[in-house]
Amino acid sequence: MMRFFLFSFLCLSMSVSAQSVNWISFSELEAAVKKDPKPVIVDMYTTWCGPCKMMDKNTFNNPKVAAYINKHFHAVKFNAEGNERVAFRGKTFENEQYDPGKRGRNATHPFAGNFAVKGRLAYPTTAYMDSDLNLLTQPVQGYLTPDRIEPILKFFGSGAYKNTEWEVFNASLEQEW
Repeated sequence: MMRFFLFSFLCLSMSVSAQSVNWISFSELEAAVKKDPKPVIVDMYTTWCGPCKMMDKNTFNNPKVAAYINKHFHAVKFNAEGNERVAFRGKTFENEQYDPGKRGRNATHPFAGNFAVKGRLAYPTTAYMDSDLNLLTQPVQGYLTPDRIEPILKFFGSGAYKNTEWEVFNASLEQEW
């Protein structure tokens, strides 16, 4: 009986300590930054993308990463081939070419073009915006592990980008994750 109690307690403790990112949609973003002006992280993904699924599992579900994002950012998750209707900065974007019966790749949502790098989209793409909803840097394409995303999150989440060059910040950062 004692073993069962101890096992149950450990399982409950682990589930309580697990934390995930509090994702919102682009349509919710403007109201969120008005209420609480802080930077924005955007996770642009597709449903068929293996590295996107790995990033969700290994990076965004990492308790330290999730806690940092939740404290310092508004977090937006956006399916670049989905059919979400996006209301952003007074405009509405719809993926009129979306095919609900299609498996795998689908039509690219027109809003996704805002996060292209040199005219190309790749998945996953992580973008950072200020509280005025301006891109802070070129979006980062590709899978990011917790240790690779940590300096970027801390550069924008701490506000260091406002008065410190990336190279100086990154060279002086003592990573914790």
